[in-house]
Amino acid sequence: MAGRDRLRHTDRAVPDGRVSLQLVTGHEHYLLVVDRVIRQAEVAVWIATANVKALHLEAPIGTRARARGRYVSIVELFVELARRGVDVRLLHGSAPSRPFLAELRRHDALGQRRFQMRNCPRVHLKMIAVDGAQLYLGSANLTGAGLGAKGDGRRNFEAGVLTDDDLLLDRMQALFQAIWTGGHCGACNVRQHCDRPLDG
Repeated sequence: MAGRDRLRHTDRAVPDGRVSLQLVTGHEHYLLVVDRVIRQAEVAVWIATANVKALHLEAPIGTRARARGRYVSIVELFVELARRGVDVRLLHGSAPSRPFLAELRRHDALGQRRFQMRNCPRVHLKMIAVDGAQLYLGSANLTGAGLGAKGDGRRNFEAGVLTDDDLLLDRMQALFQAIWTGGHCGACNVRQHCDRPLDG
């Protein structure tokens, strides 16, 4: 892959060739993966998830909305990232929930050139790659209960890892790209369930 289709981050210093690997559980999904990693993206955010549901986040620090205790849709964050020049790709396995689709329409998200969504019914992996530098792999779907945005008694029990390992980044980004571009569609035995196969 060339250009943005093969994301690499080469200017970070990793002492002695070591990589960072951090266990992420529960509410840490929100604090680390969403609020720290996704929100600060500069180049690209690639997300693979089985399920997509409405997810609300605290408004950004320093905004009037944050001062008022307001929550905003993650779609609003995606649109903000796209306007900043960040490529946002959302690969999902099942149809998004109606509230999520309503948020897409409300923010005209699909009108943003840098925000794209594609569906493959075989997608069950949960992955978030940001700037070719950070990779989340785990159990959490793109939902409030999955990514730790709900209260203690309502969020799912989820676990995953957050890493900057180049080998894992390369393999997972290659898998994502192959699915995204329809590389597995030709031999797929569930093609009949696709409204729009990705190789078309």
